[in-house]
Amino acid sequence: MSTMPTTCREIEPHLLASAMGEATPDAVELVRTHVAGCPECHEELTRYRAVDGMVESLRRAPGPDDDATLARAQLTSRLADLRSRMVTFGIFPSPLGPLLIGRSEMGVALVEYLPASGSLTTRVRRLLGDDAVEDREATEGLRAELIEYLEGRRARLAWPLDPRRMRSDFQRRVLEATAALPYGAVTSYAGIAARIGAPSSFRSVAQALRWNPLPIVIPCHRVIGSGGDLVGYAGKRVELKQRLLAVEGVNVGPHDFKVHREAMYTLMNGEVEYCLPTCGSLAERPLSDLTLFGTRERAEAAGYGPCSSCRPDLHPLPA
Repeated sequence: MSTMPTTCREIEPHLLASAMGEATPDAVELVRTHVAGCPECHEELTRYRAVDGMVESLRRAPGPDDDATLARAQLTSRLADLRSRMVTFGIFPSPLGPLLIGRSEMGVALVEYLPASGSLTTRVRRLLGDDAVEDREATEGLRAELIEYLEGRRARLAWPLDPRRMRSDFQRRVLEATAALPYGAVTSYAGIAARIGAPSSFRSVAQALRWNPLPIVIPCHRVIGSGGDLVGYAGKRVELKQRLLAVEGVNVGPHDFKVHREAMYTLMNGEVEYCLPTCGSLAERPLSDLTLFGTRERAEAAGYGPCSSCRPDLHPLPA
């Protein structure tokens, strides 16, 4: 995501004033000239105007004690709040089917798998509200980066995120722990529960991830059942989980939708060296104690070195 140019930062207060009808003639002309050559600020002005009716109703409402200064301050505050809550979205084809990406002023607010057919209007409005504005240009950069990720050309989506669709503090903690899982690695729901200091809450962790508002970006596809099974993704669409893991180099059994520990490099939580799955007592450890990597390259890219005892660098697993 690019940083706002200095000229755009300077014009922004005038955009707000224009939307409120309080800009001076010189400011109005300045805005008009600037937005003619700046698509981003033109979009901002369009978004402000999308709430023009609400602004007008607020203007008509009497301020406390008829204090015009206070009324203007309240109007500015309310308009800023409306602006922060507005979401623009785009719907795009992808290797996983149609995807919706929604963004607010704070960052990416929603990523959603959509059905391949049928009317999407009701679903989109239910997800984003009636004030959401479809703007493919505003989300095009996000779409391009997401496609690069799905095609294996990008290992990270470094997007600013809007956390307001997270349902609780517990879910926020679960999603933060999930976001910290390395690319090309998996752990179990119980593993996430242990990471947030609630080791017995693995069922609640599964529910929190079921309602992840930002799949792919927050990689809940890297969380699997304690026996290695792919469970609970996008409803019952575990094939999406399989495809996402395959992009990251994690092989899943084609018939059983299962990650097989004997085919994965293994990291004991808290250690700095990754091992062969047969090293020491690792085979006896529950998955909640481990992080499994599909390849040596992914383990080393995450900052871990090969075990000095089992030497996975000299005795790699069969490809």
